[in-house]
This record gives sequence, structure tokens and C-alpha cells, in this order.
Amino acid sequence: MRNPPKPERASKPAAVRAALAAPLPVAPLDDVQRLACLRLIRSENVGPVAFRELINTFGGAQAALDALPEITARSRRGRAIRICSREDALRELDAARKLRAEPVFTIEPAYPAALAHVDVPPPMLYVVGRKELLNNDVCAIVGARNSSAAGTKFTRMIAARLGEAGYVIASGLARGIDGTAHEAALKTGTIAVLAGGPDFVYPPEHAGLQARIAEDGCLITEQPPGFQPRAQDFPRRNRIISGIALGVVVVEAARRSGTLITARTAGEQGRLVLAVPGHPLDPRSEGTNGLIRQGATMVTNAEDILEALITQSERTALRHSLNTSDQPPFEPALASASGDTVEQQPLERATASALERVAVALGPAPVDLDELSRTTGLAIREIRAAVLELSLAGLVEHHGSSLVSLRPSP
Repeated sequence: MRNPPKPERASKPAAVRAALAAPLPVAPLDDVQRLACLRLIRSENVGPVAFRELINTFGGAQAALDALPEITARSRRGRAIRICSREDALRELDAARKLRAEPVFTIEPAYPAALAHVDVPPPMLYVVGRKELLNNDVCAIVGARNSSAAGTKFTRMIAARLGEAGYVIASGLARGIDGTAHEAALKTGTIAVLAGGPDFVYPPEHAGLQARIAEDGCLITEQPPGFQPRAQDFPRRNRIISGIALGVVVVEAARRSGTLITARTAGEQGRLVLAVPGHPLDPRSEGTNGLIRQGATMVTNAEDILEALITQSERTALRHSLNTSDQPPFEPALASASGDTVEQQPLERATASALERVAVALGPAPVDLDELSRTTGLAIREIRAAVLELSLAGLVEHHGSSLVSLRPSP
């Protein structure tokens, strides 16, 4: 049998590696800024999109917090927005500290550079363990909870080989393929993305594995200590798994498997989707075989994956270096080494007329901001300001890729 040459990550051009390593400007937050950012994130109706817009509009988290009561005074709900208190934020940070969970915000150096480039990244992650793993080259491996013996063996083989080649393995700590991938990569580096808080163990039988990853690998979550995940929190976790990775390898997945959500979000994020073919009579292969029919890269050994990842790494680096996204970055007002403050170009406040026109134009079907601009005759800047205020009022739902809709009535 012919043994193909083993691809080496060192073959990447130096310029490409540099672009991938530092695609965005970063700066550390001090304790005051960190507390203000956490309070803003935990305030009512402040999701990732509103958080970014508020930061960019008002030049910093504290200024945004100060402005929130007046912004929402025109809300149709007739009541003030709930703003996270300083005491509540301090209690959360104290609880996280006891768990060795460190908050890392989007602009900070430890935040995963790959995740920072997805459409509306989580504003903050709690990190337990070796946070340096977050900015290594990452490959995600996901699959069925009721994995077959062959799927388990294959996962163990590819996770170990990818780890030897220098890749960090990411997964969701679920039963089956996820847990096997973590186990096989513990020595070389693994990241477990949690749907709950950093202290929430799921499934219960993975308590020991989660503890070992906290020591030798890295646990990350966007949820606070004590948070127990709901059904809607697992797709959010899956979006982070694919977001921190160059590619996602799907080993086994049924036709309606939650694993396919990770594959779909990977494709939406511009990540490589790789699938392992399976026997057509095995229901655990329906999802993976379907992905291959839809254009996913078919892989049958670790060398296939390594070859694809090298190509994807170079493409991702070049895309990051161009930085062509039309999304405004998260740029809190930070003091530079000289003590100067970063200048901001704040959005204009939405007028009552703009709010009304945007609210009338919106419906239950998601539309993009450009279409809203064409429909209302308002400039994109006015649309963004109106959508921000309607979001804070709890009237607008964000769907990613600048798509928004009216939030269904409770």
C-alpha cells in the first residue's frame, strides 16, 4: 500500500501564518472596562449585535450603560430596560474566579482569532485551563452520540494523528464521537465547548473527562457560572465549535442529527466541512453521506484531513488579512500606552420617524439591512441606529449575516 507523504503545517508561507496569527488589532481590558463590558452583556435584550453596536456608538461599555435608560425611554413596552447591576456583575466574576474561569472579551489577545471573524461572535467567553490553545490551529471533530465501534476507533485514530501534526482538537464534550475525540487528544491539546456554565457537567458520566480537560486542555463557554443549558443553547455551542476551527470533521451523524447543525454553521462561517462516508444501511451514516452529496469534502483517513486543513488554513489567513467584512468591529474605547483614547465615530440616534418606518417595514421573515434601506429610503447608518433601539426594546430578532425580523409576540 502506498504511504502518502505526511503534510506538514510548517509548509505554510510565513506571510500567511503571520496574517492568521494576528488578523485583528487587540488590546487588553482593565478591571473597570471588563466589569462595564460584563454588565452591558448581561443587561436585558443586549445580545451580541446590540453589544457591538452600543460599544461602537458610544465609544465604550460604561458610556453605553449610562445611555441605555434614555435609549429605551421610547420603547413601546412602556417600561425601562433591566440593566445588570455592578453588584451582580461582581458576584458573577467572583463565582467564575472560584472555578478558575477567566473572562476573555472579543478584543483581548486570548480571544480566539478565528472566532472573532465570524458574523457576530460571542462578546465574551469564560476560559478554564490552557487559554493559549485557543489561538493554535484547531480542527473540530463531531459526530453521533450513539457512535458505532468503527466510528469510535476511526475518531480515536484521526484525533491522535491530527494532534501529533500540531492541531488542537475541539468538540462539544457530548457522548460518543465528541468524548472519544477529547480523550484521544488530551496529550496533544483539546478544547471542549460547553453549552452551560463552566461548572455545569453534561453528560454526568463525563465529569472526570471535563475535569481532566480543565487541567490539561481548555474549557470554554459563553454562559455564566451556574447556568444550566436549554435546548436552544446547544446550537449556540455548536456555532462556537465551528467558529474556533479551520474545519469540522463529521464522523457519524443521523439524518436529523444535531451534529449537522455544526456542519451547517461551519459552512456559513466559511469553514471546511469534511465528512467520513459510512455504510448506506447504517442510519448513523445518513447525515454524513448526505453532506458528501451536498459538497462536503470526503475523508477516509487522517492524511486526507491534514491535506485539506493546510489548504483551508492558507485560504482563511488570506481572507483575514484582506478583512473585507462589512461588519463594524468591536472597538471599545481603550486607553493606549500613551494614555490617549481610541477615537470613535458614533452612530446618530434614531429619529422617531426612522423607528416607525423600520418597524413597519419589518415582518416575521428575516430581511437584510440593505433591503430595509431600499424599502424605507433610509441610509444604512439610520437603519442600524433604528434596529439597535428596536432590539433593545425587545422588538427585533437577529438571525446573523445582518438579517433581522420582528420578534414574535410572547
